[in-house]
Amino acid sequence: MKIGSPKEVYAGEARVAMTPDSAVQLMKLGYDCLIQSGAGKAAGFSDEAFRAAGVSVVETAAELFQTADVIAKVRPPEPAEVDRMSPGKTLISFFYPAQNAELLEQVRARGANVIAMDMVPRISRAQKMDALSSMANIAGYRAVIEAGSNFGRFFTGQVTAAGKVPPAKVLVIGAGVAGLAAIGTATSLGAITYAFDVRPEVAEQIESMGAQFVYLEFEASQDGAAAGGYAAPSSPEFREKQLAKFRELAPEIDIVITTALIPGRDAPKLWLADMVAAMKPGSVVVDLAAERGGNCDLTVPDQKIVSENGVTIVGYTDYPSRMAAQASTLYATNIRHMMTDLTPAKDGQVVHNMEDDVIRGATVTFDGEITYPPPPPKIQAIAAQKPREKLKEPTPEEKRASETAAFKAQTKNQVMLLAIGTILLLLVGTVAPASFMSHFVVFVLACFIGFQVIWNVSHSLHTPLMAVTNAVSGIVILGALLQVGSGNWLVVVLASLSVLIATINIVGGFLVTRRMLAMFQKS
Repeated sequence: MKIGSPKEVYAGEARVAMTPDSAVQLMKLGYDCLIQSGAGKAAGFSDEAFRAAGVSVVETAAELFQTADVIAKVRPPEPAEVDRMSPGKTLISFFYPAQNAELLEQVRARGANVIAMDMVPRISRAQKMDALSSMANIAGYRAVIEAGSNFGRFFTGQVTAAGKVPPAKVLVIGAGVAGLAAIGTATSLGAITYAFDVRPEVAEQIESMGAQFVYLEFEASQDGAAAGGYAAPSSPEFREKQLAKFRELAPEIDIVITTALIPGRDAPKLWLADMVAAMKPGSVVVDLAAERGGNCDLTVPDQKIVSENGVTIVGYTDYPSRMAAQASTLYATNIRHMMTDLTPAKDGQVVHNMEDDVIRGATVTFDGEITYPPPPPKIQAIAAQKPREKLKEPTPEEKRASETAAFKAQTKNQVMLLAIGTILLLLVGTVAPASFMSHFVVFVLACFIGFQVIWNVSHSLHTPLMAVTNAVSGIVILGALLQVGSGNWLVVVLASLSVLIATINIVGGFLVTRRMLAMFQKS
């Protein structure tokens, strides 16, 4: 079968769904690759580079649609492109079926199969095909670069002979893939970065990247995580607290990057006109949700405007396209991984397995039927997991109560052990000879006294491990000393050797420990 990628017809789109490198991998799966002439030019991939990789270059889109069995695109197809589809062909592209009902019906009528890259479920196995995350990562990075190009100061603070430059303060609203990419870029440039998200599980991610999570004083439990790892709509009470916090922060923040989106809905309004009015002149708002109406009241899609108080609001909708080479490489890799799952035998034949969670979730039309919306995936989404509950810190009263209970239990156990030991000794003493009992008493005293004497030495003088070995040596010394006065010359010799060896062991242990401690002390 043949897989082809046409030139994007959407105005200003510079990405391409196939690169020379991805084509090489697709050919290893058994496919023949086609590319429309000039399709990769805006992304920096020439026709010659495709030909060198073994890709056939066709002149027109009509020829490509007629020849290819699988069409790989970036943007959703235009109606004219859908008319070129025929039954049995497969289209792989962004599609947004919830917003393109008419286009979905048109594709169904043509009998084509459509795999929407924006519908890939967010489960672990599908991360390699998650084109939304790939593009959002680029958008988050590019948003900070756009903000920097419109901001009149450094991101990082500096102290120079000409004066002191304070660091920029950046607020990122929404800590999804784009938000985390923006946080990472802003912190790496030296800015003081704050971030907010309605999902509680992202707080640790934000703080691990060097940013400060903006907490709300909100008593009611609010979990903004929805199925699929996306954010869910907030309650009215939570939203009021959220807006109040943003109004409090607005006068201090230099750059605001908004990334909040909810699938199937218009972008929520989070940075209102009064917040823009409260910002300092020269501040910047970059709205990554501009394509869906924007998170800022003043956002104008595809335009950059300046408010009355001198705040720049950037509403571009083509951030990935502004980094076309990188975006094309990542998106083409996502396509290639999708084709790998569609070609289990690596024989160049598409096997559209509707029992596969990933393929079923991304398929919006199949065999002349609309299959959108898909059933929920059997595997839980990556970001939908609940945060672990923090252990409650016990109060001083609870600590004292637990310590008292532990002391009583330990005392009870010790008394029981002593009673049992006493009974056993009495039983042994009734039947054992006097010589055995005298030796046994020496053994017990050696164990008890020798162990306690050495074990109670402060650990600053020896390590805990050395304390155990020295305590055992203490037992040996005490037992040997009690046997030195024996009338048997063999016992005297063995006892003397025991004292000598155990003493060497204890003294050596203290010396070694002293050297070890000296390694961690300043001279």
